[in-house]
Amino acid sequence: MSRTFHHGDRKIRVRAIRNNPPDLRRLARALIELAQAQAETEAATELQRMQELRASKSKSPSKRRKDPPHESVEEVA
Repeated sequence: MSRTFHHGDRKIRVRAIRNNPPDLRRLARALIELAQAQAETEAATELQRMQELRASKSKSPSKRRKDPPHESVEEVA
């Protein structure tokens, strides 16, 4: 098993050649792409969880409370 994979955790290792000064624009783009990918993954997970919750609610029998019978009201003239 590789050294970067432990107990199902994903780890990212970056190896690069040092540049003086570092390319901050390239680094910023890489960080933005990582953040977007993480946000997309979290959104997809949340959507799937909500869909499963809705599906389980629609399959279960309704637990609506029955209203008591209404008494008829007679008008007094």
